[in-house]
Amino acid sequence: VEVLVVVVVVVLVGVVLVVVVLVVLLVVVVVLVLVVVQRMVYFHEYKFVQL
Repeated sequence: VEVLVVVVVVVLVGVVLVVVVLVVLLVVVVVLVLVVVQRMVYFHEYKFVQL
């Protein structure tokens, strides 16, 4: 029984770690996309002002 409990705990911890990693990666990707879009919009407006 103890072995089964250990296995269940390890699996749960592994799943939690995977979920946390996926969430962190998702947040990083969203932040990068927002930064790139903001830079592109700013650059476009700057070029437009220059014209």
